[in-house]
Amino acid sequence: MVNIENLQFSYGRKYRPVFTDFSISLKPGCIYGLLGKNGTGKSTLLYIMCGLLQPQGGTVEVMGGNPRAHQPQIIGEIFLVPEEVELPAVCLRDYVKLNAPFYPRFSHEVLQQCLSDFELTDDLRLDQLSMGQRKKAFMSFALATQVRLILMDEPTNGLDIPSKSIFRKVVSSNMSEEQTIVISTHQVRDIDSLLDHIIIMDNSQVFLNASVAEITQQLAFEFRPMGSSVDDALYAQPSLQGVAVVVPNDGTKDTPINLELLFNAFMLKKDLLKHLRV
Repeated sequence: MVNIENLQFSYGRKYRPVFTDFSISLKPGCIYGLLGKNGTGKSTLLYIMCGLLQPQGGTVEVMGGNPRAHQPQIIGEIFLVPEEVELPAVCLRDYVKLNAPFYPRFSHEVLQQCLSDFELTDDLRLDQLSMGQRKKAFMSFALATQVRLILMDEPTNGLDIPSKSIFRKVVSSNMSEEQTIVISTHQVRDIDSLLDHIIIMDNSQVFLNASVAEITQQLAFEFRPMGSSVDDALYAQPSLQGVAVVVPNDGTKDTPINLELLFNAFMLKKDLLKHLRV
């Protein structure tokens, strides 16, 4: 789906390069979580993937083509949901009439189902919506396009707690095996149950690139009462309620991934990576 090799990118000579020798590949049928501290290049990478930014070196291929060439067969298969969504002063129904024809597989059925899940209607005025409502409307349109590559930058920012749960539902319910979704976020708790694959970036490089299955087969994520032994822990994170730990999985543990704990563990204890065979 996406193949990036030896990427080089900078916003100008006065700025530190964002990427100097960055490589990564993404396959179809996966929801990727793109994680990293501020300034590691997550948003920049999404904009390069969709062809809005031009790299200074390396190769970027999306579905076998260069997104910067603006070929209709490539651009028509990519949809970006930016962190800040600005929409025109029209009703959603008119917005769909104007923009849906650019996407050959656009599904009005998927759109209506997503809107219904978010408790929205297609007669709402886009310029009169709150930030959260704008995002829900735009994400509904994005999923209805049924393009092969959907890029989302901080999609849960501005959503209330019930809407975050609905977001996970509409994404998982409306994704096909031919699609790839990349979600860049700091709100890791909002998406940990949604992801198939985790990419952690550090210093503009890929620090971890592994499937959730690979991670949970080798690491277990547990919560223990305060005062419990953590001698076996690779990483421990105390709280008022107890202590969350990452421990080696000997094959007998079946715990869901805890993205916040995983991210903090790798950022604070980088040698944790040696325990993962990926």
